[in-house]
Amino acid sequence: MKKVYFVVGARPQFIKAAPILVAMRQYPVAMKLIHTGQHYDYNLSDIFFDELEMPKPDYNLDCGSGTSTEQYLSVLSRLTQVLMHDRPDLIVVFGDTNSTGAAALSARFNGIAVAHVEAGLREFDKNIPEEINKLVADALADLYFCPSTTAVEQLEGCKADGRIIHSGDPVIDLLVTGSKYTDRPELPAEYGLTPGKYIFATCHRQSNTNHQSALENVLRIFANAHLPVLFPVHPRTMKAIHRFGLEHYLRDKNIKVIEPIGFWVTQALISQCERVLTDSGGIIKEAYFHGKYVLVLDNQTEWVEVIREGKGIVCGTDYKMAIDNLKNKPDTSSPNTALGDGTASIKIAKGIMEFLEGIHSPSV
Repeated sequence: MKKVYFVVGARPQFIKAAPILVAMRQYPVAMKLIHTGQHYDYNLSDIFFDELEMPKPDYNLDCGSGTSTEQYLSVLSRLTQVLMHDRPDLIVVFGDTNSTGAAALSARFNGIAVAHVEAGLREFDKNIPEEINKLVADALADLYFCPSTTAVEQLEGCKADGRIIHSGDPVIDLLVTGSKYTDRPELPAEYGLTPGKYIFATCHRQSNTNHQSALENVLRIFANAHLPVLFPVHPRTMKAIHRFGLEHYLRDKNIKVIEPIGFWVTQALISQCERVLTDSGGIIKEAYFHGKYVLVLDNQTEWVEVIREGKGIVCGTDYKMAIDNLKNKPDTSSPNTALGDGTASIKIAKGIMEFLEGIHSPSV
């Protein structure tokens, strides 16, 4: 029986993996789940296993936080120990975190084929850690699952060496089937919010949290938005706020600060907000699915379809541009189908099995 190992380590990867693991159950294949431990706080890790009913990891590498270099070295070392003694036929990696790039490297160093879910996306800035991980994973992959036509075109344009499958995004699968969790539940009373009368916001990327001026501009935007801003604060962001002495923004009456929250609560809150402010690729596509206009607090986004369709705008940390665009009334009524139709996981599972049936050992 063929063996497939799925490597996850952070919030967006748990969410992508969950529906694929379900879709894989129909096939005669031995599966194992490896958690690198890149995200380890309950609200960024265990909560997703619980609410998405994912199996407990077969291995937890406990790599923890640190610099990108430290995380790469830790994942490389600890994952290699697993792969040397328990060799799968295929390693599946997700997205663009340090766990993604390091796991792809470890697999290839050990002569194991790699599949990349969410392949072909680009931000065209090699100073961004996520872009580095995208490039590493795509350079090493044998099997590419692309969430959009843009991603397919990117891989075809650079003559990627491997099979390219336009699967759509597996997160959309969860959203299509999870309406029971998001159909206008009551907003928690302690938030003091009215449906349609608040903004949902996140900020966690290093380009914002590593620079005081960028982070302060983001917080100024939140404080001066035309509606209350609900702000689940990522641990990295909270540390940066304290490091730069920006705590007074968290006491601003327009900013509703809460702890990081689970996937379904996030979807419920996005579905009822007026619009979204974020630097998160995951939140951008979730806002797109829910038909919410999104202001991207970054200098670019890999989800170009959202921008092309007029469902969002890239404003970075430009205070004036963000405030001006908070006042507009965009039309988000057209179908939001560019990222999938809810069948991505089925296509990915089928693609994995077809690859395994004709598998050969990759050269190293």
